Amino acid sequence: IGELIPPGARFPLETAQDADVGSNSLLTYQLTSNPSFSLTLKESPDGSKQPELVLEKALDREKQSSFELVLTALDSGDPVRSGTVQVRVNVTDANDNAPVFSKNVYEARVAENLPAGSVVLRVWATDADAGSNGRVSYFFGNVPEGVLALFSVDSESGEIRTVGLLDFEEKSKYVFGLEARDGGGLNAHCKVQIDIADENDNAPEITILSLSSPVPEDAPTGTVVALLKVRDRDSGENGQVSCELSGEAPLSIVASSGGSYKVLVLAKALDREEAAFHELVLRAMDGGDPARTGTARIRVTVLDANDNAPVFSQAEYTVRVPEDVPVGSVLVTVTATDADEGLYGQVKYT
Repeated sequence: IGELIPPGARFPLETAQDADVGSNSLLTYQLTSNPSFSLTLKESPDGSKQPELVLEKALDREKQSSFELVLTALDSGDPVRSGTVQVRVNVTDANDNAPVFSKNVYEARVAENLPAGSVVLRVWATDADAGSNGRVSYFFGNVPEGVLALFSVDSESGEIRTVGLLDFEEKSKYVFGLEARDGGGLNAHCKVQIDIADENDNAPEITILSLSSPVPEDAPTGTVVALLKVRDRDSGENGQVSCELSGEAPLSIVASSGGSYKVLVLAKALDREEAAFHELVLRAMDGGDPARTGTARIRVTVLDANDNAPVFSQAEYTVRVPEDVPVGSVLVTVTATDADEGLYGQVKYT
């Protein structure tokens, strides 16, 4: 009997045979008591009675899939004789139950460097029906193409795996729907939320936004020489960057209020006569473990200022000449040098 058969339905049962005649062969029937079934007798034109099983209330295969009843036939003799037969009622399944997920929302947190093909999580749905009506398959709901490019779902096991590489810096969370569908077309839905954990997979990046070069050697301390932008695409400690200058450069780093910009300023006076240029290496290190670093090379040329007077090679020149030296004779050559360059270093004598 199908579980969706309405109450009141009748099912003929086999009649009994009695070899006696007369009142000894008049038969009546009885059925073991059961709230789901009753017995009625349908009289045939020849006077015999046909036993019929009557469904009294709706069946539910998921609660009880079979019933064991005993039909008894009794004659009208004295003493009464009887015969019995077992009636087994099997309740056939109808697709009256939709799949049910074990959770409404499934959550997982995975690292962004997870290899493709890794299991992220498993969804699970059950269906109380039997056979194909209770066999559940899993599918994506209406999800963006980006989700399909990164994840797959096994239609039989419900396992969600990665098919592409996850990148926290591109997207840190994915939320999408899944559908469980049974063989009869009934379905259920759940939500999946996958959080991507940041890994220290990005080194700090240093961008030179502006550079003042050459710098006059008489520029005062505190003069801004360069403006830099330092960025690390990671988050948390992985994205916290500290900077330092290598080498003995007359510059220092000053952080801006925003935190991502660094200013290089003169920390002490320049002297072109000591060094005509300065080559620096700016090193940025993040707080990851292990830490990643980024570097930038900066060359600052020092522009000459007229900060040096000419200097004679001797403080005093003593020359002895004969009194009859011809007019126009060279008596002595004096030499003066100037440490500056260009026009500032060209010396004239008077």
